[in-house]
Parts: sequence; C-alpha cells; structure tokens
Amino acid sequence: MEIEFLGAAGIVTGSCHMLTINNKKYLIDCGMFQGRKEITKKNFEPFAFDPRKIQAVILSHPHIDHSGLIPKMCKEGFRGTVYCTRAAKDLCRIMLEDSADVQERETIYDNKRLKREGLPLREPLYKKKDAQMCMNLFRAVDYNKKIRVAPGLDVVFRDAGHILGSAILELFLTEKNKKRKVVFSGDLGNPGSLIVKNPTLVKEADCVLMESTYGSRIHEDFKERKTILLNIIKDSYRKGGVLMIPSFAVERAQEIIYVLNEFVEKGLMPKMDVYVDSPLATKATEVFLRHPECYDAETKALIDSGDNPFEFPRLKYVISVRDSKKLNEIKEPFIIIAGSGMCNGGRIKHHLKNHLHEKNSTVLFVGYQAEGTLGRRIRDGAKKVKIYGQWYDVKVNLESIGGFSGHADKNFLLKWIKNFKDEPQVYIVHGEPRESSALAEEIKKFNKNVHIAKLRQIVSIS
Repeated sequence: MEIEFLGAAGIVTGSCHMLTINNKKYLIDCGMFQGRKEITKKNFEPFAFDPRKIQAVILSHPHIDHSGLIPKMCKEGFRGTVYCTRAAKDLCRIMLEDSADVQERETIYDNKRLKREGLPLREPLYKKKDAQMCMNLFRAVDYNKKIRVAPGLDVVFRDAGHILGSAILELFLTEKNKKRKVVFSGDLGNPGSLIVKNPTLVKEADCVLMESTYGSRIHEDFKERKTILLNIIKDSYRKGGVLMIPSFAVERAQEIIYVLNEFVEKGLMPKMDVYVDSPLATKATEVFLRHPECYDAETKALIDSGDNPFEFPRLKYVISVRDSKKLNEIKEPFIIIAGSGMCNGGRIKHHLKNHLHEKNSTVLFVGYQAEGTLGRRIRDGAKKVKIYGQWYDVKVNLESIGGFSGHADKNFLLKWIKNFKDEPQVYIVHGEPRESSALAEEIKKFNKNVHIAKLRQIVSIS
C-alpha cells in the first residue's frame, strides 16, 4: 500500500496522488498546475504514469487544479472510471469544456507569437472533444454511501463544504489481509460559508492527506466580512469608479451574488448595476439550482420559500463577448464579477486592462491568489503588470476579504485534524511552503507523526 505525491506537494495546485494497492494504480484527483510559468509548464510534461494503466480516478471536487488534467489523461488512453459526487459531475461537464476552450484560445494566441519568432508551434493540452469524451467515464455517487471501486478498495464521499459537490475522501484499503484507512481532506471549506454545508469532521484514519492552503492565516468572521464588503461597495460608489471582483465561477461568484441579494432586499446597497461577466458562472449558477441536496439549512429554506438568491433587480448576467465589451462604455459606478478568480485568464483580464489605471476604481480580491498569478502580483502591490504582452500601470484601490475564501483557515484546519482519534500519519499537501510548515508545526504539538509531502515522494501506509 503506497501513495506517491505527483502534484500539490510544495505548491497549492496540481492535485494528484497515486495510490498503489494489490498491484493496481488509482489516482486521487488529476488536477492542472496553476501559477508561475515554471509551474504551469508541468501541465505539458508527460505524466509520471501510463494513463492506460490507471484503474480509476477518485475525484474530490471539480476545481480545475483538481480535475483539469483528466481530459489529457483520456486523450492519452485512460479508460477507467472517474468517481465523484453528483453535483461535481455536473460541474465538471461545464468546467472541463470551459478549460478546453481556454486551452484552444491560448494556443491560437501563443502560436501567432511563435510563428512570428520562427519557433515551433504547439498543440493545446486538450480540445473540447477530449473534455466531452472524458465525461463518458464519470460515475456519480451519493454522499455518505460506501462504494466498491475495486476488490480491496472502497470509498466514502463526505461533504467537504468547499464548493458544491466537494468531498472529503475516506478510502478503505485491504491488501493481503491487512486493512488500512486513508483520508484525503480535499479542499476543506470555510465553516459558516453561504450556500453549502459545513465540512464533515472525521474521527478515524491510519493516514491523512491534509490541505494547508491557509495554514497560518485566520479569516474574518461571517458578519465582519459582510460589513467589510458593504463598506467597500459604498466607498466605490462614492468614488464613482468600477468595483471589479475577480471571482471563481463556481461557489465564490454565487456567494457574492447571494450576499448582494441580501443587501438589495434590506435596502443597504447603493443603486448600482451588478454584472456577472462570466458564461461559466452563469452555467454554474444553473447547476446550483439543480442540487438542493448540497445546500445548508438557511439556503434551502430561502429557496423553498420561493426567493431565488441568485436573482435581484439590477443584477445582469453577461454572456456574449459583445455585451462584455459594452461594459467599458458605462460611465456611472457599477460592479463587475468576472473570472478567473486569480486573474490568470477569463474576462477579468480585459476589465483590468481598461481600469487598472483609474484611481477611483477598485479591485476586490475574495479568494486565494496563487503565487505567480496576475492576481497575486496586483494584490501584493505591483506598480505595473503585464497583460497580453503589454504593461499597465496599477493605480486602482486594492481590497481583500479573506472570509469569502472557500478554504478553511488555520483555526478550522487544526480543529479538523484534532478530531481524529489516536495519531494517524499526516502528510501536509496543497500549500505554499510557508503555509504548510506553519500548519505542520502546530500539528506537531499534539501529533508528532506529521510530514510535509514532497513532489514524487512515495510513502507506505503503515
């Protein structure tokens, strides 16, 4: 029984851990690397395994840094089963197709430059047809029900409270009459987040793979983050500029819309138009409405009462590129919610090009900004940034609200791991070195059996 860390070890993205049991190989996630160029180049490297020999992928959730290389695997011969929750399957269908669109568009753009420079042209990681084909391999499962993946491998999906359909994975292993239990945290949610339920607390494991995205940081509480958001909106309105909110299309966009709906219904918000400039976020919102089994009690009661929290006056979903470009012509203050959440793609980059130089406009970060991304550079105070090959001055106001992050903070991460009985092996994954080290040091105070996973490291499950 072995696990090899093939991604998200020493960095946040590229989630992929290979489990070997009974001489068969399985993947826990197969995600895309995101961030600096030297990290994203890993997406184009050959897999560290033969995709044709992978029996199954057990997917924690649909975010691209956890699922984004599944189409590439299929393109290279993977024909096993991808297990995930029902909501995760529906979201993967739209997110992987969107990822393929991004790959194809960026390849066209890059090839124009390569052709000018006389360099070899490149192929996209995968195309839309690959993303569509891989969905035939997906099998949706229910939360809290043990399923047989193969002889010697059973899995239970527990709600991780991170995004719609996200899961903590409990893996029950049997090899040569030895039984072991491995728990993968996936991305643990932020308790008190809107829409989805709180993360499940698990009690027993021999080995735990644990995320550490916010291993040293503490979020604002729920009431505080709403107050901060409302004050930022009012301040942006007074300044007369544009409030740009880079947002992940799944969960973060819906949470912001949910809160704005509350502000509007209570008469707290200035009269500003709100534009959701993301076709993917629009499709994701439709998926949200189809999966009430994932809602927390408050959201379920609200929707059961007939109040759709994803619709309110002055909220407009923007689909076409033409309508997106028209937003540049608006003179009065307004709000744009657009992807991508880390500003490394999507329509938010075009809005940043047009407004970064404006002292009366604001960029509000409401989610994690990976090292090396455009969002991280802006958030960290860069005076100039390069977008699509051109440099732009950064003069906008910068704001951040950590409480809207879909990731648990240090306090809940520690609460979650302390809930395990005895002292399981703990391997820290999914974090930048500083965050992983900080979390590991805290865990060592009550469990000495903790390690920071390294890329390509192979560990035995004892």
